[in-house]
Amino acid sequence: MSSASTAVQIHYRRMLESDLRAVHLLTQVVCWPHRREDCELLYRLGRGFVAECDRGVIGTALWWAHGDDLASLGMVIVLPEAQGRGIGSELMNRLLEEIGERNTLLNATPRGQPLYERLGFRVIGKAHKHQGTVAPHAPVVPPPGTRLRAIEARDGTALVELASSAAGMPRASVMDELLRIAEGVVIEDGNSNPVGFAILRRFGHGDAIGPVVAPDPGHARALVSHLAAARTGSFMRIDVRDESELDSLLSELGLAQVVDDTQIVMVRGEAPQADPGMHQFAIVSHALF
Repeated sequence: MSSASTAVQIHYRRMLESDLRAVHLLTQVVCWPHRREDCELLYRLGRGFVAECDRGVIGTALWWAHGDDLASLGMVIVLPEAQGRGIGSELMNRLLEEIGERNTLLNATPRGQPLYERLGFRVIGKAHKHQGTVAPHAPVVPPPGTRLRAIEARDGTALVELASSAAGMPRASVMDELLRIAEGVVIEDGNSNPVGFAILRRFGHGDAIGPVVAPDPGHARALVSHLAAARTGSFMRIDVRDESELDSLLSELGLAQVVDDTQIVMVRGEAPQADPGMHQFAIVSHALF
């Protein structure tokens, strides 16, 4: 693989922590909502490459390992005026070479879908962004025999197991980082065993909920409405899959679907197989799944 394009003097190299200011600026240029701290989180959990010229960084791409057999990729950004030169393709090739034989997930825009299909990805679903100012509402009552409480330090191992079952892939590294920087709520059964949870963290212009992990929609609705109630009047975002069954609740909460920002879920290889008794109703992010 060539390390430079002599025609336009574009060089490719490993992304460094010192690139984060430039990475954040790129997200602003393409109107993504990421804060600098959001870029830092993705960098800490992953690895990737940048494309640069004499003007500085003009392209980025990152990937994240989920155990030995699975990966996800994202933050594939090329400065608009530098597009059409094969920069995105070169960054993707470098990511895929490093990812190797891992089954790999990504969320694509309709514009990016043809590139990913040429690289061997296929469509397996969609992800929908809901956002808005949280409306006043009465929190959904949890199912009989369960109760809600704040996440505590002692919950870590149990929540990693629930998250891994729901996603069909190891979630220890992602969950460890989220539990360090975020807050959340657990729903537990009559024996005080966690059976579901939801995470709330600062993101973009406000807060984001995700993941939301639960055995069924009733548990998930209670978790989401409880977290949203604590942020009434604040801007909030949540990303759900087609099968989330939360649309009516999210509408009641003031979190409307952004219809022109649907992401196409794609995989190269085999899609992860989740435990049929546990579901991820909202994802962590388009990058981390």
